[in-house]
Amino acid sequence: MARITARKLIKRYGAVQAVHGIDFDIADGEFVAILGPSGCGKSSTMRMIAGLETISDGDILFDGKPVNDIRARDRNVAMSFENYALYAPITVYENIAFPLRSSGMDESEIDKQVRSVADKMELTAILGLKPGALSSGQAQRVGLARALVRKPAVFLLDEPISHLDTRQRYRMRRFIKSIHQEFRHTMIYVTHDQEEALALADRVMVMSDGEIQQLATPDEVYSRPANAFVAGFVGEPPINFLDFQSDGDRAIIIEGNRIMLSDHHVSRLAEIGTKGVAAVRPHFLSLGENSTVKFLGIGFITEELQDHNEIFVDIGKTRVSLITPPNQRVKRGEAVSISINPEHLLLFPTQ
Repeated sequence: MARITARKLIKRYGAVQAVHGIDFDIADGEFVAILGPSGCGKSSTMRMIAGLETISDGDILFDGKPVNDIRARDRNVAMSFENYALYAPITVYENIAFPLRSSGMDESEIDKQVRSVADKMELTAILGLKPGALSSGQAQRVGLARALVRKPAVFLLDEPISHLDTRQRYRMRRFIKSIHQEFRHTMIYVTHDQEEALALADRVMVMSDGEIQQLATPDEVYSRPANAFVAGFVGEPPINFLDFQSDGDRAIIIEGNRIMLSDHHVSRLAEIGTKGVAAVRPHFLSLGENSTVKFLGIGFITEELQDHNEIFVDIGKTRVSLITPPNQRVKRGEAVSISINPEHLLLFPTQ
């Protein structure tokens, strides 16, 4: 296992700069998810850690020692990819054993380690099968087992379960979480799926346009996002944004409603200035007059999702969504009252 440090890390592809001088520290044994949209620089960052991409500028250190000039094969880094990368002509047993054989390990020790990791990954019954006979979930577990059997210092996972169906993804998430809890490898998990990142990681590194927007625990990223991008990217259903204007030191106006702010919002308002955006998650909105802050809206559509409904309402020119119990519905064009608890507002500068 290893502590990973990046200092002013840059990656250029010709004239295009994919990673813009980022800094981060990942503790020994920590599980960090790198989260962001396509093209944000997350895969380039991971590949530089692995040694699969050259570093244009800056440094990567393992346990305080630079690895910029160390080949990928000598970094003791294991990777698991979306496409499994299994060897089709040989059995599951031989696929898992392959990196151990390549290292010249004794045959009896190979057998011991292969069967140990196969037992933990629930693969014992299929060790004699070839990859072509496996389900996608089984094949992914074989790929993980082959990486784990090497006992790497760093374990990198690049979108490993994004192609699986919903049931298999849930199962593989449990496997990956249990792997980390048992082996305590330093793990970096690259994904565009914010649910995976929040469910699995000790901390989440949110990236956009080659820069780190926030590196914090899942709770901090969700509840206290560093900026409007993080607030909008993390959370399902997506957060609602409403334009506001300040009205003195302790109040803002949203769609004609004057909202008094609590103490923890006042300093934030002073930083933002006279205009900005207020964000509120759908779970913190409700139908009816349940709060001192009420908005009149026009119903757009109700999505019935069995255990809850997601209702879309137009407040002025802004469409917001809210989560309600399954017995609450809104008809298209229906006039409704929406309540907001000001304590749950997040304030950001106008983008």
